[in-house]
Amino acid sequence: QQLRHCCAAKTPRAVAHGTGPRAVAPGRGLRRGILLVDAIVGTVLLGVALSVILGLGSRAMTAQIDGEELQTAAMLIDEQLNLVLARGPDNYGSRFDLEGPCDPPFEKYTYALSIEGGQGGEAYRVTATVSWTGRGRARSESVETMIAPRLGDEPDPDRRPKESVDRLQ
Repeated sequence: QQLRHCCAAKTPRAVAHGTGPRAVAPGRGLRRGILLVDAIVGTVLLGVALSVILGLGSRAMTAQIDGEELQTAAMLIDEQLNLVLARGPDNYGSRFDLEGPCDPPFEKYTYALSIEGGQGGEAYRVTATVSWTGRGRARSESVETMIAPRLGDEPDPDRRPKESVDRLQ
């Protein structure tokens, strides 16, 4: 009888009805399919999220480099305008270069100055331009300002106080 019971369990009919040793519980095959779909959808979503994060990181790096270059250009423009202010705009072009490369470590930047006006005591119109190549394209920034001429041949006044200042600690 035991032999008969064993053989009866292996018949295709017994497996189909879920009574044999290889029988699959009702709904278990469906759960396996859902788990596979969940794994595929999760992998796709993870891939999309990673590509978005990498794209944002690339844009952030580009923006940081652009900001650094603009900050350097603004600093170099300010330096050139301060030199014109300190030395005086009148005859500046005959005494100093109006264009050329910036001093190290900023050799990739070049400057150009334009000084106009100044007749009859009027203010000079000074334009400072800094140019450079960034990310494979030529870039430049300019600032225009008015600088008053130095009137007379007087040297800079002595600005030291008449009495020394005692500082208490």
